[in-house]
Amino acid sequence: MEHNGGRRRPTIKDVAAVAGVSRGTVSRVLNGGRWVSPDALTAVQAAIKSTGYAANRHARSLVTGRANSVAFLLTEPHQLLFEDPNFSVLLRGAADALAKRDIPLLLMTAGTPAERRRVTDYVTAGHVDGVLVISSHAHDPMVASLLREKIPVVACGVPLGYEGKVGYVAADDVEGARRMVRHLRDSGRQQIATITGPLDTPGGVLRLQGYRDELGAGYDKELVAHGDYSRLGGQRAMAALLAARPGIDAVFVASDLMAAGALTTLAAHGRRVPEDVAVGGFDDSWLAATLTPALTTMRQPFERITTEMVRLLEEIVGGERPAAVILPTTLVHREST
Repeated sequence: MEHNGGRRRPTIKDVAAVAGVSRGTVSRVLNGGRWVSPDALTAVQAAIKSTGYAANRHARSLVTGRANSVAFLLTEPHQLLFEDPNFSVLLRGAADALAKRDIPLLLMTAGTPAERRRVTDYVTAGHVDGVLVISSHAHDPMVASLLREKIPVVACGVPLGYEGKVGYVAADDVEGARRMVRHLRDSGRQQIATITGPLDTPGGVLRLQGYRDELGAGYDKELVAHGDYSRLGGQRAMAALLAARPGIDAVFVASDLMAAGALTTLAAHGRRVPEDVAVGGFDDSWLAATLTPALTTMRQPFERITTEMVRLLEEIVGGERPAAVILPTTLVHREST
């Protein structure tokens, strides 16, 4: 085959000759590197670079029975990909982790029944090897559909209703929430409210659990308002809390985006932050440091989350059972507390 003005395209045979190994060894390297010695692996990788060899993905797919691509599936309305700062960070991290494996990432959304049907049809047609599910909900029909079709899946966050069936990587939501509430109490706050995420999401359920666990007998349901992970949801929930309990002096908000909304409401009601009301968030997205005042929050290790998600998915595609990874969060102290 000729290319680039007549130059012959490098083949596996050329790579094998330069590396001093068999064509079978080169093929094994291209298909995952199993049963290849470290010296042979190094030699083949160097030969690929020196010859300029590029694998024919279509031909490799025919041989391996794999699509050599992965889907990044957001089970939310597509506009949230741009509104919620966490989703773009997770997308970039997943793309970077897969790029190191020379695997393309396909972005898909499934926020409606019609989108879920199209995604299922596309994925089950063999166009991807597995799916990274972002923002799943309890007993999510999209996850159920993928499981039914035996598609390898790894979720970001605990897949409520599918624990033990779906691999996942999550921040430690319970301990992270406890740490933030403890920080607020240690700073002298007496009436600590919370704005939860949706209670059909792992962050909504588990961060509320951590809040309750830390307060113990001091838990008061009147100090709980429910949000939807949006800025507007944070504004409305904060307004509801002030109406119900005007004397609150701290609020733990289950996401930075909702915390941004809470700050807007507090300012509109003439409440100074942190002098009158301390505000703590969760995520440490890029938004947190840009708010006024800058937001104290719990940092999720997003880069590690996506790296581990890709690793677990690779294992499942290779035939291993689903596994779970829980990663610690870190308190980032800024001006809002």
